[in-house]
Amino acid sequence: MIIVMSPTASPADLDTVVAKIRDAGLTEHISRGSERTIIGAIGDERKLSEQTFEQMTGVERAIHIVKPYKLVAREGHPAGSIIDIRGIKLGGSEIQVIAGPCSVETQEQMKLAATGVAAAGCRMMRGGAFKPRTSPYAFQGLGVQGLEFFQDAAREHDMPIVTELMDVRMLNTFLEHDVDVIQIGARNMQNFDLLKEVGRVNKPVILKRGLSATISEWLMAAEYIAAGGNNNIILCERGIRTFETAYRNVLDVTAIPVLKKETHLPVLVDPSHAGGKAWMVPALSRAAIAAGADGLLVEMHPNPCEAWCDADQALTPQELNDLMDSLRLIAQAVGRSL
Repeated sequence: MIIVMSPTASPADLDTVVAKIRDAGLTEHISRGSERTIIGAIGDERKLSEQTFEQMTGVERAIHIVKPYKLVAREGHPAGSIIDIRGIKLGGSEIQVIAGPCSVETQEQMKLAATGVAAAGCRMMRGGAFKPRTSPYAFQGLGVQGLEFFQDAAREHDMPIVTELMDVRMLNTFLEHDVDVIQIGARNMQNFDLLKEVGRVNKPVILKRGLSATISEWLMAAEYIAAGGNNNIILCERGIRTFETAYRNVLDVTAIPVLKKETHLPVLVDPSHAGGKAWMVPALSRAAIAAGADGLLVEMHPNPCEAWCDADQALTPQELNDLMDSLRLIAQAVGRSL
């Protein structure tokens, strides 16, 4: 059950509701927004009724949510969540494009990449310091040194950084290096211990869809993060595995409106990993924005021919700039801004 407190609810009203939840043997999950506080009652909800709470002072409404994902369901937050990333809003009327190389390679490469990302009008930067690779012999990333290169380059342009966390043991290192957005990759979507740990920190988390994950499985993975107390969750569709071999993955554009109906969380799309080829990225990006995505994760390398990984899917700085120009027109057409 979700209990939505009114904007005028007092701390005492909140305490009364929490006490009622605990008296029924359930636990509470409190989410404080800019205008309202929402309380999730976790446990056997059959012991509670909407009428009981709606009669209490300070309660605007109570909703029974029958879906297995309670905290990330749209019913508890009809307006949709807007995630604040160092003052940059992700969700709502603004569309954000997060661009950068697949992996951090050298300090010079990252500085050139950051200059290209900023020049194209992107406000955040992506890059991998730790890389999950299918082959154990492929480049696995620079690790901590990569985080340092990344931060140095991005900070020159005041851009928040997005990078992937693969191992729960590295979480403190990410916090020490002030990573702005933690990415959980497709292969770790159901790494529940990792999800629990990022649920305990106050950092935005991008949760990528697993290679063959259903929408329900994906949202349940997000629920693990929310249940830990972290509501700053961003979903990312990056293509799913099917029988098709003509391209790397199948971008599930249908997932975007489905997610918008099912959950209040912002939705990103990664067209680079979906198509696997740079020439596909513009078309997939435009389709994603037209379908309602809140942003994109796009790979851009200052010299794709020299990229240490995923060279085929990386845009050049000029191609990124051209993509941004075309996306502005589509964003305007759907009543949003880029």
